[in-house]
Amino acid sequence: MTGTVETALDLWGLAGARSDLVAARENAVYRVEQGGRTVALRLHRTGYRTDAELASELQWMAALAEGGLNVPAPVAARDDALLHVVDGVQVDVLGWLNGRPLGASGVPLEHPDRTGLFRGIGREMAHLHALSDAWSPPPEFTRCRWDRTGLVGEAPVWGRFWDNPALSEADRALFRDVREVAGAELRALGPDVDFGLIHADLVRENILVDGERLHLIDFDDGGFGFRLFDVATTLLKNMREPDYPALRDALIEGYRSVRPLDPAPLDLFVLLRAASYVGWIAQRMDEDGAAERCARYAAQTRGLAGAWLEARAPIADGAGRGLQSHEDVQT
Repeated sequence: MTGTVETALDLWGLAGARSDLVAARENAVYRVEQGGRTVALRLHRTGYRTDAELASELQWMAALAEGGLNVPAPVAARDDALLHVVDGVQVDVLGWLNGRPLGASGVPLEHPDRTGLFRGIGREMAHLHALSDAWSPPPEFTRCRWDRTGLVGEAPVWGRFWDNPALSEADRALFRDVREVAGAELRALGPDVDFGLIHADLVRENILVDGERLHLIDFDDGGFGFRLFDVATTLLKNMREPDYPALRDALIEGYRSVRPLDPAPLDLFVLLRAASYVGWIAQRMDEDGAAERCARYAAQTRGLAGAWLEARAPIADGAGRGLQSHEDVQT
């Protein structure tokens, strides 16, 4: 990648700048420093997004940054383009944001004011949605859709979770039931459900804490979707925290301080977010540790699915139970 990075830096007028690889998840991200200036150089995973999708992502991020949200602002190359393809790799440059990731999945959360932190996340998430609603995307704007089709249709955004080949027959049957019942519930939400541009991946690694400020990064999976899907994504990775109910309530409270939110269908979206990881990992089973992650994702989804389906089954007293506890849920 050295030659690709050097060529990309030259396109952005940064030839000879120091570059250090700081992340290698879906994309390779380099911290680039020159003359007191710091930016992030992104080399995108081949084949994950089209040029049109990435151009749309950058336009959206520019609008959010201009609106005052703490997100990385795109940096134009010397020819004013925001995106280039170098050696077959899609490349762009973003402004650098200071701060440290909120945490890592599976590691106990450490923060002195946990509920205050989650109220802040809720506020930032709501500001993202509000700014997105106020923005008019250009006609050529194209991003994925986390709608009913994108979650439980024939070809979901992150894959057919019920067809993951590593699943047991029992899990496949259970997840097919989830797909059927969830599809009906999504259809029943009706036209008034809050839907629009969402980040879709506000996990701990994509929230930077910089003193009292929170920065939202990595819009790779952003697109059109249910606003509760953003809420569910953040909550899913924190369900094993001992104070999870308080964190959940704080996030919702923070969100509602900016714009309305109806959390009634939230359990549905927590389950669908968990299930999406089962589809996602099926396409990455050749990676190190994939088998263990797949088993963990399946177990998490199995636990959530059992509780969610049970709550919808007719029982004697007509009462059901939602996903209000961190117990029996793995992250």
